[in-house]
Amino acid sequence: MKLSKLALIAAIACGTYAGNVFAQQSNDIQMVSCESNCDCGEPVCGCEPACDGDACDGGCDSGCDSAGCGLDIGLCDRISSLACRDCCIGDPWQLFGECNRITAGGWLQTAYQSDLQGFGLGSAGRSNFNSYPKHFQLQQGWLFAERAIDASCGFDIGGRVDFLYGTDAQDVQAFGNPGGTRYDNSWDNGTQYGSALPQLYLEVGYGDLSAKIGHVLTNIGYESVESTKNFFSSHSFAFNISQVSYTATGIVATYSGMDNVTLTGGWIEGVNTGFEDNGDAFIGGVALDLTDRLDVSYNVIGGRLSDQNLSATAANGYLHSIVAAYDVRCDLQYVMQTSLVDLNDNASSAVGVSNYLIKTVNDCLSVGARFEWLHQEDLARIADEDLYELTLGTNYRWCANLMFRPELRWDWSEDSLGVKDDGFSYATSAIMTF
Repeated sequence: MKLSKLALIAAIACGTYAGNVFAQQSNDIQMVSCESNCDCGEPVCGCEPACDGDACDGGCDSGCDSAGCGLDIGLCDRISSLACRDCCIGDPWQLFGECNRITAGGWLQTAYQSDLQGFGLGSAGRSNFNSYPKHFQLQQGWLFAERAIDASCGFDIGGRVDFLYGTDAQDVQAFGNPGGTRYDNSWDNGTQYGSALPQLYLEVGYGDLSAKIGHVLTNIGYESVESTKNFFSSHSFAFNISQVSYTATGIVATYSGMDNVTLTGGWIEGVNTGFEDNGDAFIGGVALDLTDRLDVSYNVIGGRLSDQNLSATAANGYLHSIVAAYDVRCDLQYVMQTSLVDLNDNASSAVGVSNYLIKTVNDCLSVGARFEWLHQEDLARIADEDLYELTLGTNYRWCANLMFRPELRWDWSEDSLGVKDDGFSYATSAIMTF
């Protein structure tokens, strides 16, 4: 009875037809798939189906109707679809819709983790996000409204605003502001929950050149503040320690007038600031589509990052990330990120390598692994140490709007004195987009 009620609720939540907003919110790594069409034609990419034509018809027709997820969907149908490498998730439901390039939407992410991601309660300095263990929680209640620009025929203007409520909000607030309480940095609701405005910017464009002016998410690293762009529930050490900057305020220009090359560059008033002058730094990068299978990006922030931010001291320095994404096959992708931080003439630094391997079984199911090494000095309240982590996880889409992300994680470390530490944790999260 409980199972049938759950299936009925999920079917009602997922069964309405709408535009393809979820595809825009998802990370590309999750969309590498080997799809079979519903009439058992040749699958894309040349992948061989794992079952014959009758099984393909059964897995598709019994699990879906014209609206996406049918009310008659059952556990046996889901298992059959997974076994046959066939899956019908339907089209995503959209709460507000789109009109004249104005889009509004968002997502809800609930989560539970067994312990702090990264060695438990004694290592709070290593984990900004996922820092409320042993509690079922709302990590991200995210709303956005955006007018996308179209400068192909001349000048155009648009913009975007994002609002976030949940346990992740305090980590995205403008804590780099002078005084520490301006913009959204005082929008706390108790010790764990809060609100934030991660983005609030105006965008202008003309031809191949555009610019965002205001408060934006930075472009450092592979993982993102937005949960819909990440495969795993937990974050890497590189994201929590090396990234340093999640948001910034300034002007960032993008030029896309060259084949397979995108350039970005601009100025920001320090890191993690919200319309307050607490620094003076360059932000920029280059993205290259080297082949049909290989994409590489380099992003950097350098200069006076903060007057009074990290450890209540000024921070001058440099941080960068290099991300390479390679499609080994149409259903298998490998991503490598290298990151480097150097602050205050080597007083604080970090360097590391993160590796991701994602296997897409079908549109419903993906499995992945992340292995990482990071060496840091004075960036996580510990003088000098090497950090390692291995994370194994899955992404399972019940339908186009609802995804579950369970994972298992192992962490271990050794500091300059030879002291070793290790830990195990598990986590799961669910993301409902709208």
